[in-house]
Amino acid sequence: MTSPPEPSAAELARFLEQRGELTKPWNLQMLRLQKLKEEKGSMTPEAYLEKIRDAHQDLMRLGRFWEGREAEVFSGTYQPSELIEPRPGSAEDR
Repeated sequence: MTSPPEPSAAELARFLEQRGELTKPWNLQMLRLQKLKEEKGSMTPEAYLEKIRDAHQDLMRLGRFWEGREAEVFSGTYQPSELIEPRPGSAEDR
């Protein structure tokens, strides 16, 4: 069984921009990792590993921001917190 094809970094950026989610930190990380996947063939293994390490460090700097958002980030199930932010696209979002 094959997995569905992943969007290119350009397609992902366009999709996130259309949804107004290009500035969310986890989406920027997804975009960054997709670009790295696309560039992997033109990089040395050492350079690729260094870029992955940099991306990991940046992800860890987000710290506690990730807590409680696992379902949203990893499965695409969005459950906004009533205390933190309004639902994306709602009148209160803008």
